[in-house]
Amino acid sequence: MAESIPQVSVVSQKDIRIVEFTNNKILDEGNITEIGTTLKSLIDEAGKPKLLLDFSNVDHLSSAALGMLINVNTEIKKKDGQLRLANIKPQIFEVFVITKLNKLFKIKATRPEALTSFDD
Repeated sequence: MAESIPQVSVVSQKDIRIVEFTNNKILDEGNITEIGTTLKSLIDEAGKPKLLLDFSNVDHLSSAALGMLINVNTEIKKKDGQLRLANIKPQIFEVFVITKLNKLFKIKATRPEALTSFDD
């Protein structure tokens, strides 16, 4: 069996963890669980986590993935952290609007915009 490619790549910029999705479809339950676990460990390792999720590679997102994002947001808020989403394609952003999740999440058009939107 081929080695599975990690679902996300993580880089740090100052105290912000930038998470870039490597898969263009976040639909599969296993992938979503793996991403959720990775994000949870990033949240757990920081006192006040700052996460930026970069969706530039993502073309499709399932409702289960949205549920995972809501859980991640809740966990970050519990630790007085901050979450930003960036580079969401129009067809996915539409889902955020329809579900009113664009009100829950702080969504920025670009990664640099998202990076400057974090509070110190």
